[in-house]
Amino acid sequence: MKIDVVVLGAGIVGVSAAIHLARRGKSVVLIDRRGPGEETSYGNAGLIQREGVFPYGFPHNFGALFRYALNNTIDASYHFRALPSLVPFLARYWWHSGFSQHQRIAHLYAPLIEHSIAEHEDLIAASGAGDLIRKNGWMKVFRTEKERDAAYKDAERLSAGFGVNHQKLSTSELKAMEPSIQVELAGGLRWTDPWSIRDPHSLNKAYLAHFQSLGGRLVSGDAATLEHILEGAGWRIATPEGPLEAREVVVALGPWADTVTRKLGYHFPLAVKRGYHMHYGTKDGAELNNWVLDAEKGYFLAPMLRGIRLTTGAEFALRDAPKTPVQLTRAERVARDFFPLAERRDEEPWMGARPCTPDMMPIIGKAPRHEGLWFAFGHAHHGMTLGPVTGRALAEAMIGEKTVIDIAPYRPERFLA
Repeated sequence: MKIDVVVLGAGIVGVSAAIHLARRGKSVVLIDRRGPGEETSYGNAGLIQREGVFPYGFPHNFGALFRYALNNTIDASYHFRALPSLVPFLARYWWHSGFSQHQRIAHLYAPLIEHSIAEHEDLIAASGAGDLIRKNGWMKVFRTEKERDAAYKDAERLSAGFGVNHQKLSTSELKAMEPSIQVELAGGLRWTDPWSIRDPHSLNKAYLAHFQSLGGRLVSGDAATLEHILEGAGWRIATPEGPLEAREVVVALGPWADTVTRKLGYHFPLAVKRGYHMHYGTKDGAELNNWVLDAEKGYFLAPMLRGIRLTTGAEFALRDAPKTPVQLTRAERVARDFFPLAERRDEEPWMGARPCTPDMMPIIGKAPRHEGLWFAFGHAHHGMTLGPVTGRALAEAMIGEKTVIDIAPYRPERFLA
């Protein structure tokens, strides 16, 4: 079977790219070893982070570095055995997180973030998924005035520099908004522009259904079987239905991108930050009305359809290492004092891996050494946020249209000798 484009990976980035290619008249097949959105796109805080202009950097504050070195926090953890492999990546990540470098990266990253809501809105309307979305932002809450005031100053700078809107919340305003919170708080900060998602997996599946309504297909397959057809122009991949040939391929495999790229001679400095989540019931009719970050403790609570989702920070480990949900255990202990969580609703903690580059920006664009090969991965914490705008910009570049944003800052060549 011959088609125009194979998209490898049916997470939010791959599905979004497939939609925009199908809209432009291309015959497209999505390939995934699992169902749509069942890997990294499945487990996240459920935010479309319009405020997230500064990608998450590596701390330069000595106090924070010392605290993380102890390896007993909720917001960061690491595997000792993984450190020899991770140190080169972490050193580059730390350098790019310096003040001047981080400022420069934010200005390059901002166009992606600025289009995140509009591009999701397009796909939400097309897929009839409006019931999965809430448009009231998300909030950080603070236990101390020191942390609150520092966050307020950062928010003011972000608003002045990038036009991101926020609201400062007093203790009484927080109490009125979230009466079930059980601890005394010094105040809060609500980012008003972002949207939240009540079930990210269901949103991914809704987008897939829209893709299929455009004539696209989802097929099971192993991306590692991809091969370049040397005698012709194109690509071949094995599927249970037989070999599939396409003129072009999009690699949207997130943390598994190297299963394709390394075999083809592309060695990207891609690492992972792993994360965990668990869903809970609530006690005594308690309700959580907003997506809430307990800022000084480093965990997130989100009112999902399945229950209250508790998410952890970053675990630095090898991608395929066994689960070690110690951060979730630490977070649950603190979160139960913060909010009346009841029973666990999942059989075991979910774990996913966020694909990260050392400069905190995704890899988007044409492969420099192969015709018909395109990359769209490395979105770190913002894959759900940036999937639709990435998909549109990549499809436009593949067709030869003017792209909605300039994708040159995210070009693969920046990491290739």
